[in-house]
Amino acid sequence: MKNKRSDNFDKFANKKKGSAVKEEYRQEKKKAKADSRAAGEAARQRKKDIAKGIIVAPVGNNKKGGYDKKDYVTGPPKYSIPLRSKSAPKNMVDDRPAKYGEIKRGAGVGSPRLAASKRTPASMDKADAKRTASIGKVNASEDIPHEQMPLNKFIAHAGTCGRREAAELVKNCHVTVNGDTVLEPGYKVQYKDVIRLKGKVLKLQVTPVYILLNKPKDYICTANDPEGRKTVLDIIKNATTQRMFPVGRLDRNTTGVLILTNDGDLAQKLTHPSYEIKKIYEVTLDKPVTKADMEAIAAGVTLEDGFIAADAVSYVGKERDVIGIEIHSGRNRIVRRIFEHLGYDVRHLDRVMFANLTKKNVDRGKWRFLSEKEVRLLKFLNKSFTRNALK
Repeated sequence: MKNKRSDNFDKFANKKKGSAVKEEYRQEKKKAKADSRAAGEAARQRKKDIAKGIIVAPVGNNKKGGYDKKDYVTGPPKYSIPLRSKSAPKNMVDDRPAKYGEIKRGAGVGSPRLAASKRTPASMDKADAKRTASIGKVNASEDIPHEQMPLNKFIAHAGTCGRREAAELVKNCHVTVNGDTVLEPGYKVQYKDVIRLKGKVLKLQVTPVYILLNKPKDYICTANDPEGRKTVLDIIKNATTQRMFPVGRLDRNTTGVLILTNDGDLAQKLTHPSYEIKKIYEVTLDKPVTKADMEAIAAGVTLEDGFIAADAVSYVGKERDVIGIEIHSGRNRIVRRIFEHLGYDVRHLDRVMFANLTKKNVDRGKWRFLSEKEVRLLKFLNKSFTRNALK
């Protein structure tokens, strides 16, 4: 028989350690979230089924998961229809009026539907005419997509922002689908669903637009500014009626190549780090840059948010206070911070190339539409990078 000291030691030895307790807590939290999402999805589907007139059975509550006498199925207004299940009493009958027809099972278990009431040739003709009219209406709306798509993709295609920004909006409870708040960016929606962002209804953009702007100074890259400052959208306001947003943003004092579009897929690609989209800047500094600092920029420097190295760096012309730098990082104000880290003050910063597009023949403050060839090249740009990453 073990003594008291041995029992205490066993309790201590077998006690779960801190990491195990934390992991167990994480798993419980993960399971709770999954259950919550599943319950929400089931509730939304049930609501849709009821709206369509589909009889929806409640979850069985007896020990065998069957249905007791108090379990009923939603039927036509003012009538309750008992579910025909093995656990239902044999003497339970359908006391609905005959005009509602009989219960008929669908392909899935537990998905009974109301049989259609008697149809006459006139009612059938009327239904066909209504169906034909609705099909014609859809076809006339410029190829509106019918397939399901993730919610964040829908928001991006609505011309509001890129997919990553859309995902954050969804997670922060700013988006509703048919009146219900959805927290999953990957939640599947259709074009006919009513999607609201902060109360405003979003609509899919059916005509993609691509604009190259030579951004001037003192303009900010945002849709609207609470302080009333000038935005890049003010420059292109007469270009299209579509809702546009900037891709690869530039800060207020930076000039040069900027792309604006309503194509969320392309915006996602041009800003995603895995594609390593090339950007070239011309930097004018307050003093000449030493050779040692040029080598340091090429080798890489460590900033407050991590290590960064330029893809290429060189002097522009004879003057050594004007530098050309190529970089693919999308971090905020990255070029300015590299030179400030080495003790230089950036007097002017101009982006001369973005994703192989230059500002050639586009004066400062002017814009042009991208050609079909340019758009095609952008969509296939650096595609092999992501393929290699998946191997």
